[in-house]
Amino acid sequence: MYLLGYDCGTSSIKATLLDAQNGSVIASAASPEKEMTILAKRPGWAEQNPADWWDNVKNATAIVLSSSKVNSADIKAIGISYQMHGLVLVDAKKQVLRPSIIWCDSRAAEIGQKAFEDIGQDKCLKHLLNWPGNFTASKLKWVKDNEPDIYDKVHKAMLPGDYIAMKLTDTICTTISGLSECILWDFKQKKEADIVLDYYQIDKKLLPDIVPTFSVQGQLTKQAAAELGLKAGTVVSYRSGDQPNNALSLNVLNPGQIAANAGTSGVVYGIGAEPNYDKQSRVNTFAHVNYTKDNPRYGVLLCVNGTGILNSWLKHTIADGMDYTQMNDLASQAPIGSAGLYILPFGNGAERILENKDIGASVHGLKFNIHDKSHLLRAGQEGIVFALKYGLEIMRGMGIGAETIRAGDANMFLSPLFRQVFATVTGTVVELYNTDGSAGAARGAGIGAGIYKQSADAFVGLKCTQKIEPRDKDKQRYAEVYSGWLENLNNQLSEKI
Repeated sequence: MYLLGYDCGTSSIKATLLDAQNGSVIASAASPEKEMTILAKRPGWAEQNPADWWDNVKNATAIVLSSSKVNSADIKAIGISYQMHGLVLVDAKKQVLRPSIIWCDSRAAEIGQKAFEDIGQDKCLKHLLNWPGNFTASKLKWVKDNEPDIYDKVHKAMLPGDYIAMKLTDTICTTISGLSECILWDFKQKKEADIVLDYYQIDKKLLPDIVPTFSVQGQLTKQAAAELGLKAGTVVSYRSGDQPNNALSLNVLNPGQIAANAGTSGVVYGIGAEPNYDKQSRVNTFAHVNYTKDNPRYGVLLCVNGTGILNSWLKHTIADGMDYTQMNDLASQAPIGSAGLYILPFGNGAERILENKDIGASVHGLKFNIHDKSHLLRAGQEGIVFALKYGLEIMRGMGIGAETIRAGDANMFLSPLFRQVFATVTGTVVELYNTDGSAGAARGAGIGAGIYKQSADAFVGLKCTQKIEPRDKDKQRYAEVYSGWLENLNNQLSEKI
């Protein structure tokens, strides 16, 4: 008996086939080999074509089935993880009306800021736990204001994961967790956020029906089954945004537990039992995957947009054909602090931890007679860690303690340098696990389909592969370097005011 998980990210779609009984990965594949295209028609914009996601879901599935030789009839449930905060619009025939406005698109930031002021700051924070910000609801308002001909045709406004589920099942629905990431869930009223819908003059009928995160949410249609090579009637029984799902994949479900991820964006995600919020909405509180009205669980999310994408930019721009392993080896040859070279990694749209300012990425202290490629590569990794530390301090101010952080043994945590710098700079023990988002989505599908009698059973086979302790002898030096990095950040922020 097998479970199939999809992780529908910004760069690629990954599919993993999991043995439900022992939790082992039978096969895994990602498509495309190179990153999917992000369309940027104007500065600060970021869009993707949902059809590309579906094409790559099909490609990844075909590779997994071919390499595993598994009978598709033995795949009992499907789970979906997806890039958060995107907007997909479809008409009454379920045809996509425009490219998806994805998570790192900044165009709606001013709309969300005005909504925060007009609705009332205290009211927003108590009901939404966030500013309306540059999230999905504000993006929908942007379409309403700027593309009225398209808006008039909208039947449903969905998240990227809702779109993939629709393609699988021909059913349009979403979750409480999903609505919360749109800033369309009222935590005090425990229903759709009328205060946002009314202010934006958005009809509630545009929202999908709500289903539990762990539940049978639909069945694979004959058409989808034929396109994917799977069995019609296979249940889709889990969906979640990528960061709550990353926490699930690491068995981070209870208050006090913390997960991290360093893919295209970098995230630290802590679980709480109380509806806490940051008054400046620099970190954001959402409904976690196991949130229920009677037993709420909140995920506090710190996100740095410019994380793995900075490393990718360095690879394609200055690394001269090196792979990431070679880049990591070269970066480790430079000294701590990269000989006074600092990189601010904020080059992927407006950053929430900077109160939705878009200051761009920048390099500081570059000296042509001192710095070489190794310094640039190390400064990139250090700059990402410093940005995550900057956000983590905000979380700590909210009472989210951070002594141990779990992460998948993937993405930038594959770099020995990155994970050691992360542990030392943040003062945390880093535990790496043999999992990723697609494996987490498969485990979630098993919970939602009732294959596991209790959620704890879903984590059979999950193992800690490595534990990284802070390096005490380097703490003082990193504190000094972070101070210099922070000075450069504050200078940039003051220029942006």
